[in-house]
Amino acid sequence: MQDIKILFMGTPDFANFSLCALLDAGLNVTAVVTQPDKPRGRGYTLTPPPVKVEAQSRGIAVYQPQTLKGEEFAALLSELAPDMIIVAAYGKILPKNVIDYPKFGCINVHGSYLPQYRGAAPMQRAIIDGNENTGVTIMKMDVGLDTGDMIARELIPIGEDDNFETMHDKIGKIGAELLAKTVKKIVDGEAVYEKQNDAEANYAAKIEKADCVLDFSKSAKQVHDLVRGLSPIPLAFTHTPDGKLLKVISAKRTGKRTEKAAGTVVSTDGGIEVACGDGETLKILRVLPEGRSKMDAEAFVRGRGVAAGDVLS
Repeated sequence: MQDIKILFMGTPDFANFSLCALLDAGLNVTAVVTQPDKPRGRGYTLTPPPVKVEAQSRGIAVYQPQTLKGEEFAALLSELAPDMIIVAAYGKILPKNVIDYPKFGCINVHGSYLPQYRGAAPMQRAIIDGNENTGVTIMKMDVGLDTGDMIARELIPIGEDDNFETMHDKIGKIGAELLAKTVKKIVDGEAVYEKQNDAEANYAAKIEKADCVLDFSKSAKQVHDLVRGLSPIPLAFTHTPDGKLLKVISAKRTGKRTEKAAGTVVSTDGGIEVACGDGETLKILRVLPEGRSKMDAEAFVRGRGVAAGDVLS
């Protein structure tokens, strides 16, 4: 395989899987473009994105443009002159001049089995929707939103107890390995490009606050899937009878039945067991109460946060 110059574009931990896989495979990543540092935490400390930290630790030049549009980034692109651009969760839409620049194209790592779950939150939405499988796709980018030709895909099962965190790491690792193999095939002229079937596509919209509200009138499975899909961040939430916010970190289906109204706390033995709309109960195991730290639901109960007979709303 010829030694081509790769420009890597990515920002969060998910992108680091791919960056590390490329470097560990001996591929020539000459520069990294990532989002600007942002204030984090209670002290609003200016914090670099994970990709910047990783790239600098490996001696790779890092650029953090405010925008990809305009002459300034176009000039940087000409200076770097990449043969291929690889994008993994960069966080901004690439303009056409950037997509069209490299000889071997812009190659994207997308956290779903395309054409399903195009968009911003594919991993979360697949779990929330109760799917048994999701996947990862390596594709050649075009100006559409995750509409480019697919080069490689891998189906990844979602376990009953998987949440956003565990699937994020699974998809990140598998996608990174698939990427490194696919890049070599592209350069060697062995890659096969497959058009997406738009009729099979759906859209994974960004997670909004309204998506995080727990509705206990739904089935125990649906409530459980929402909790899993939003854990550890941003977390699904409900309210205790005194109106305080209660975020739910983890829960499990009990298989037990009840005739209590949806949202009613049936038991506080070993957690907070809540009635759901289909008559099955769900046991909340870990919580983040308003103004407090993460804790086991049992500890929250002992602090008189909730009691049997209460209704969560």
